[in-house]
Amino acid sequence: MSNLTCSPAPCSRSWSISEDSLRRYVFYASENCIQELLSASDSQSGNDGWKILGINNGVEISKRCSGSLHTFRSRWLLKSVSPEQFITVANAIDAARQWDRDLVEARYIKDLEDNLSIIRLRFGDNSKPLFRNREFIVYERRETMDDGTLVVAVASLPKEIAAGLHPKQNNAIRGLLLQSGWVVEKLDHHSCMVTYVVQLDPAGWLPKCFVNRFNTKLVMIIDNLKKQAVLSSPTNSDDSA
Repeated sequence: MSNLTCSPAPCSRSWSISEDSLRRYVFYASENCIQELLSASDSQSGNDGWKILGINNGVEISKRCSGSLHTFRSRWLLKSVSPEQFITVANAIDAARQWDRDLVEARYIKDLEDNLSIIRLRFGDNSKPLFRNREFIVYERRETMDDGTLVVAVASLPKEIAAGLHPKQNNAIRGLLLQSGWVVEKLDHHSCMVTYVVQLDPAGWLPKCFVNRFNTKLVMIIDNLKKQAVLSSPTNSDDSA
């Protein structure tokens, strides 16, 4: 009977990870994500596998395929919006609200550094089919490059680590956001170029029939966040005086 006390351990599918190990893992993973985002936003590097799908209201939508994975990119010149203005609202929680207004829960689980956090996003049964009953445990890291370019990198933690930090509740599907983030380049005249890149797990999240609808979302998400950025800086005209 005494060996029954050890039975729960082998059944666990979560990883017990120390705070220091978690910090090292997320820092390394987010560093790779930042470099991928910067590479994807570099318009000087040639085509690099990107196929332009269309231009909608000044937003260029591109797609790149790598096996079964689809990476989408949207680029938009925002006039009279500074990088600092835009980046204040371009975070995992604000972005998730643009995907689905029926977001059930969005909260910070843990801050690893001033610019490195773990976040839980959960969508309920009433959400749109693309997000219905899905849960994401993601990291969010923000960095400013030497030239002033601002980067926000967001991606899911491995499911084993996510389970250790926050056990899955009810019948939620733990989705995978393989790579996501913003690159905001500073331009003259208080403007910026915004590039948004997202790579999805098609088996876990994005059926191919949603691709065209997703392209429309890429336009709307930047437009909505741009409006938030303008509204969040009512003293902008005073600063420029």
